Amino acid sequence: MKPKFKTALAWEQAQLLMQPAFIRVIDNIRKQLDESSWQGTYQEIQTPYPGYLLCLTQGDRSVRVDLWSLCFQVCFLDYNPAQIQIVDETEETTQEIEVDTSLIDETGDVDWHRLETKTQQLVKEIFANLPSN
Repeated sequence: MKPKFKTALAWEQAQLLMQPAFIRVIDNIRKQLDESSWQGTYQEIQTPYPGYLLCLTQGDRSVRVDLWSLCFQVCFLDYNPAQIQIVDETEETTQEIEVDTSLIDETGDVDWHRLETKTQQLVKEIFANLPSN
């Protein structure tokens, strides 16, 4: 699901947050994989837009997580998380979003502490909700 920005300022704020969010998502996934019995690999995809999937496997179980959708959930308020666990590569929909401005400090820079806290929480939720044995 692609985000639709309400204003040019929202687009600029998203530009500021997306790369740091992606880096924090990848690092927190690595930390969770170190503690998990699930194995993780990454797959590059091209449709509906270029991106990456985290492919988690445990025995005969597998779960795919769209990393951009996870970053969108970190950076935006009320982003529809349905696309995080279910990836439909043929669906191209948009959602009007609002940037989570609490992730931007009073000087206009990334608030790294808040970004890390939110990212950790979301990644932990994904691992906590994986199918159990």
